[in-house]
Amino acid sequence: MNLLKIALLQIAPAGSLAGNLEKGLAACRRAKDLGTDIALFPEMWSNGYNIYGRPPEEWKAEAVPAAGEFVQTFGRLARELEMAVGVTLLEAWEGGPRNTLILFDRFGERKLAYAKVHTCDFDAERHLTPGEGFYVTDLDTARGPVRVGAMICYDREFPESARLLMLQGAELILTPNACPMEINRLSQLRARAFENMLAVATCNYPDSVPDCNGGSSVFDGVAYLPEAEGSRDTCLLQAGGEAGVYTAELDLDMLRAYRESEVHGNAYRHPKKYGLLTDTRIKEPFIRADYRE
Repeated sequence: MNLLKIALLQIAPAGSLAGNLEKGLAACRRAKDLGTDIALFPEMWSNGYNIYGRPPEEWKAEAVPAAGEFVQTFGRLARELEMAVGVTLLEAWEGGPRNTLILFDRFGERKLAYAKVHTCDFDAERHLTPGEGFYVTDLDTARGPVRVGAMICYDREFPESARLLMLQGAELILTPNACPMEINRLSQLRARAFENMLAVATCNYPDSVPDCNGGSSVFDGVAYLPEAEGSRDTCLLQAGGEAGVYTAELDLDMLRAYRESEVHGNAYRHPKKYGLLTDTRIKEPFIRADYRE
C-alpha cells in the first residue's frame, strides 16, 4: 500500500492576522509530528472567515497579498517540514478581494493558486472577486506525485466543479470550508468523490466558531473492491465538532487501480449531449424570485 496521510487543521482562528499565523504554524508542526504529507486549513484562514455582520470596507481591508509575508511564511515552513501545506486567505486583488487557497509542496514551491469560483453572492461574499476556473497540479510528495485540485465550500454545491477537476486528472480535491457540515453537505462530498472516482478532503472550522460545527472529512471515492460483495463506505474520516488536527490515510494504489477498472468518472460520458450545461441563454426555472434581475 502507498498511503498518503492528509491532515485537516480543524482549528479556531485567533482573532488577528498575527495570531492566525502563529496558531497556523503550530498546527502545521503538529501535523508533521503525526507523519502528515499534506496539511489543509479551513476556508479563509488569514482572517478566520470573519466577514459576516461587518461593513464590507472593514473586512476587505484585512485582505493580504498571495505573495506577502503571511502566505510565504507557510511556504518556508512547508520546505522546513518537508510537508505540503494548503493555506487559505482573504487575498488582496484588484477590483475586490478573493477567497483563495495557495498550495505549497514539500519543497516550499507554490504549486497551485485557486480562488473560489462559486462565491456566495446571496450574502457578504458578493463583495468578493470570483476565480476564473478550476486547475490541477502534480504535487510532489514523499509518496510520489499526486494530481491535486481544489474547490472551496460553496463550490461543492455544483457538480461541475469536481467534474472539471476530474477531467484534468485530479486524484485528490482539497476543499477548505466554513459552514455547518450537516448530512446533505456531507452527502454532496461523498457524491463528488463517488461519481468522479477521486478523493475529497474537506477541512472545516470547529464548533466553537459561529455557524460552523467541525465535521471535517475525507472520502476516497472507492466504492467497490474486487474481493468484496456490494459497495463499501468511502468515508475515511469524519471528525466531530471539537478543535484538533485530524488525519486520514489515502491508499493511492487502491484508488489508482479502481480508476483504471471502474465505470464512473469519464468512462462512459456523452459530452456532446450536455450543451445545455454551458448555454448561458437558458433562464433558471427554479431560481428564487428575489434573486431575479
